[in-house]
Amino acid sequence: QVQLVESGGGSVQAGGSLRLSCITSGYTFTRAAMAWFRQAPGKEREGVAAIWPLNGNTYYHASVRGRFTIVQDNEKNSVYLQMNNLKPEDTAMYYCAADCQGPTSDGTWYVGYWGQGTQVTVSS
Repeated sequence: QVQLVESGGGSVQAGGSLRLSCITSGYTFTRAAMAWFRQAPGKEREGVAAIWPLNGNTYYHASVRGRFTIVQDNEKNSVYLQMNNLKPEDTAMYYCAADCQGPTSDGTWYVGYWGQGTQVTVSS
């Protein structure tokens, strides 16, 4: 049984930093991506960052490029999201995802497994 457990969320002021962790169990890195998504109240879930574990390629949503960094730990089958210079618009529930395909030309992702999420709140 695959489980993804996120941690590291919290409340920070604008300009601050947080590091999210996603520890997996029952899952082995494949060609598919590991990714972080977020969903703010009243908005659709969006892919924030992704990494393809076998070659290290990464993807970042334009809104976080240059501020967020996704890294992997192959030995621990885990991924991390370092978030710097946080903005109030980054406030959302953040979800770890495994076995991801995408994004398509319209931004769609296909996700095999989801974590339960960790809340990030950024105050101005």
